[in-house]
This record gives sequence, C-alpha cells and structure tokens, in this order.
Amino acid sequence: MNATLTTFFRSIFVPLAGVCLLVSSCAEQPDYGRNPYNVYSNFDALTSIVADRYCFFKEKDIDWQELCTQYRSQITDTTTLSELYFIMADLLDNLQDGHVNLVSPFATSYYKKWWTDYPQDFNLRTLEEYYLNFKGLQTSGMKYCIMLPDTIGYIYFPSFSTEVGDGNLDYVLATLRNTKGLIIDIRDNGGGLLTNVPKFVSRFIDKKVTGGFIRHKTGPGENDFSKDFEFSYEPCGESHVSYLDHPIAVLTNRSCYSAANDFVAVMKTLPQVEIIGARTGGGGGLPFSSELPNGWSIRFSACPIYDPSKNITEFGIDPSPGCEVHCDPVELAEGKDAILDFALERLASKSSKETDPAE
Repeated sequence: MNATLTTFFRSIFVPLAGVCLLVSSCAEQPDYGRNPYNVYSNFDALTSIVADRYCFFKEKDIDWQELCTQYRSQITDTTTLSELYFIMADLLDNLQDGHVNLVSPFATSYYKKWWTDYPQDFNLRTLEEYYLNFKGLQTSGMKYCIMLPDTIGYIYFPSFSTEVGDGNLDYVLATLRNTKGLIIDIRDNGGGLLTNVPKFVSRFIDKKVTGGFIRHKTGPGENDFSKDFEFSYEPCGESHVSYLDHPIAVLTNRSCYSAANDFVAVMKTLPQVEIIGARTGGGGGLPFSSELPNGWSIRFSACPIYDPSKNITEFGIDPSPGCEVHCDPVELAEGKDAILDFALERLASKSSKETDPAE
C-alpha cells in the first residue's frame, strides 16, 4: 500500500482515537447524566455518535433523525438494558450495513440481510468432494491445486482474516505458474485484513495501478467529508513470484464482503481478469468503533471507499459483462457448481485460442 494511503490512515485514525473521550465530554456532547445505565442516555449517545460519523446516509436515502425519534418513543422509564439493546439493534438494522454492530456483554447485533436475501451460489462440500476430491494443498488460509490436468490453476481463499505471508504466496504461485489460466475463488469470503489486498493484487500487475479512493467524515453534516485520498498498488517485484501471462477468473457470490469486496473492485480493472458469479455483498466503508456510557460499543462505517473510476463500492461489485452466473441449489447438492464450471470452460477456451491463434 502506498505512502499516500499510509498518510491517510494516520490522518484519520489518530483524530478518531479521541472520539470515545469526546463522547463523555460535556463541552463536545450532550450531558448524558451521572448514571451510565440510564436507558435514555445510552440511546441518545448511540444516535449522536452515529449521526456524526456514519458515512452512507445520503447514498441510502436514510432520514436518521426521523428513525431516532421513532425508536426513542419505544423507550419508557421501565425499559431494561436488555430491552434497550434490542430497540437499538433494530434501529441500526435500518442502516442496512454489515459493518454495523452493537456489542454488549450478552449479544452482538449484526445486519444479515445483506446476504440472506440472496442465493448462496456456493457449497463447500460440493467443492471439496466433486472438484478437489478432498485433496489440494493448503497454506496460510488458502487451498490450491491444478484442475483440468496441468491446465488451470485454482486457489480457494475463504477469508481475508488470515494474514497471508509473501513466502506463502510465492509457493502457491510457483506451483501454479505454468498453468494456462488461474481461478481465484473467494465465494463466502466475508472480508478481514485489508493488508491482504495489496499482497494479492501485487502478484497480478507489472506496473503501479490505482486501487481507488477513500475519504472520511470530518463533521456532523451530511456532506462533511475530507478530500479524496487516492491509493494505489505496486507490483511485487522480481524477488517474488507473479502471475502475469495468462487469464484470471475471480469467482464471487453475495457473501463476498468488506476487504473481499475491495479486492474484487481492483481486480475487475485489470485487463486479464474477469469477475465470474454473482454481485458481491459490498461493505465499501472502513469501520470505526466507539463506546456508550454503559460500556457497550458501537461499530459502523465511517470512511467510504470508491473504485478507480470513483464509483462507490458500498453496494457491491457486478460480475464482468457476460459473466453473471448462479448456482441451482439442487444441482449444487448433487455435485454441480455452475459458477466454477463456467470459469473452467471459459479459461480452457481462452487457453486453446492462445495455443491456436487461428481459431
């Protein structure tokens, strides 16, 4: 990740580190009283923090103040903290954002509809049994092998939460280097470490590329944002193994989110890459956390991320033209993965044309 993005992170996270202190400061925020367990105080603290820092009200056409009034009316002097938790969790669901969590000692809220209202388009058992034959090598959270004997390389990476080492990537890509096409399957990858994105992207580029743009909330107003910060990715260099000479297919479904979504956004811009499958789940906002008077924490999106063309990534990334594919759940259970089959056939066709340009 380049120096500009590093500067951005310093500019945002150092100031944001003090937000928890500001919440309890009478000079900066409303006085929530001396009782940290007052239900009204905690509700007002949550709604104020989100109002000041959440970054997608405009894009989602959300009237936050109207919602807050509606849900605050459900609170009474007899409302318990557990009842308050569910009132606030229901309020936060209106943000329709998988990065939004209310964390208490007894539960953590989570907006599930960003993926539950869509087909899964993936079955791990089907992949393992019918395509990998319960084989394949595994390292650093990745499973990899060669499919269509000695022709197509395959990497399954189900989570960006595992830190991927450069050495691990070298071994994987060295094994797959002589294949005629590569599949990177990130279906059901809910995200994780953003640092994994530049590590992967660097193996598929031979020059510096723009990854996108990012900005952060600077005030309570709907349009109070910093300038756009461009971030870019650099090639891995000759000391590491790259994969540059053959086509690549990235397989996606609705359950690709957050860092996985960011990976798809930049990979889609590379000329040798096609995104195959379903639209990703989105999650194009860096999350930020703060604390309520009673000790519960609130996490939500505070920094929108845009692709290299400055399109917002919060709502997901579409497959490449002609590459939207879905899996029938019955066929999946019977051992047929339509998305993977489509990718294998497409890459095999491209490799045959490379072998015989006259076709």
